[in-house]
Amino acid sequence: MTGVSIVGWAHSPFGKLDDPDTESLISRVVGPAILDAGVDPAEIGGVFVGQFNSGFSKQDFPSSLPIQSVPALCFTPAVRCENACASGSAAVFAGMDFIRSGRGRLALVIGVEKMTGATGPQIGDNLLGASYRREEVDIPAGFAGVFGRIAEIYFQRFGDQSDALAAIAAKNHRNGVDNPYAQLRKDLGFEFCRTPSDKNPFVAPPLKRTDCSPVSDGAAALVLADDETSRALAKAIRFRGNGQASDRLPMSQRDMTRFAAGEHAWRQAFAEAQVGIGDLSFVETHDCFTIAELIEYETMGLVPHGKGAIAVLDGWTAADGRLPVNRSGGLKAKGHPVGATGVSMHIIAAMQLAGQAGAMQLPRADLGAVYNMGGSAVANYVSILEPVRF
Repeated sequence: MTGVSIVGWAHSPFGKLDDPDTESLISRVVGPAILDAGVDPAEIGGVFVGQFNSGFSKQDFPSSLPIQSVPALCFTPAVRCENACASGSAAVFAGMDFIRSGRGRLALVIGVEKMTGATGPQIGDNLLGASYRREEVDIPAGFAGVFGRIAEIYFQRFGDQSDALAAIAAKNHRNGVDNPYAQLRKDLGFEFCRTPSDKNPFVAPPLKRTDCSPVSDGAAALVLADDETSRALAKAIRFRGNGQASDRLPMSQRDMTRFAAGEHAWRQAFAEAQVGIGDLSFVETHDCFTIAELIEYETMGLVPHGKGAIAVLDGWTAADGRLPVNRSGGLKAKGHPVGATGVSMHIIAAMQLAGQAGAMQLPRADLGAVYNMGGSAVANYVSILEPVRF
């Protein structure tokens, strides 16, 4: 089976952007990603667009929109990939499968979402599309309420984790200051994140505003290539291992103090890469809410079940810790334009491994990982990446 590498990328800022629609956001990144890879767009064999949508955009069917800004892509097979908050990684994995199957040598992957044009009630209802509406539609506070319920269950079993959640929020806001793409570039500090206030009210108790990722617009694009093609290009960040697993949609049928399918995806990726958690230089993980990052420390095997707080309170996951987590600021500070998130996470990891992460750059970055999930850990994707020097 041929290897696959990320050979180029482009990333828009995340936040409340002036772009009127999805097409405009896509146009920001498609041409620059192809240019960064140094390839002829006519040689790209497949286009994969990750978008959740769920009512955010009236213009559905986005797979051919990249042709509007890069006409040379006309007649290239293109498809939209949707898997809730993991739609971007679904597109990445589809692009990898396309290359590994031998159908093409190059693939273009785009993640995009325009969210801020919707009203508050529309946003809440759209995001509930990633939950099991039959049982969860009446949870107060919408999708934040879904993770508020997860936090309540975790607190009931393992005790009050408010200090740990505040430490995660403070860490990620501090990291986000260094990310030029981030929506929230302000170091809020532990005390602000820990203390309920008019500026940091409870949204879905025990979660406060600082425990929740923001509503965002944004796009990201990357180019994938097979090993033979990668050898002729300026940079190559290879997928050393991957894992993907899906769980039941209803939370009532799962133990929500752990992300079981996420654990399965991590085991798959570690087995394929022939490495373990101790070999990683850093992780970019899916902190849609701080309780998610806390549980994900356990999901990846950094700490045992119920002991996630140790990793953040003892400084393990800080930028200078034993395993930096979300040096980008994560979804919490960088922003979470749903369909763009998975692609963005892969780009941030690739930037670290290429030594091109600017102020975010870690002193040691030789093996990195991405964990992107959809819904309440229903769709789970893990990638383990390394730089390749031919």
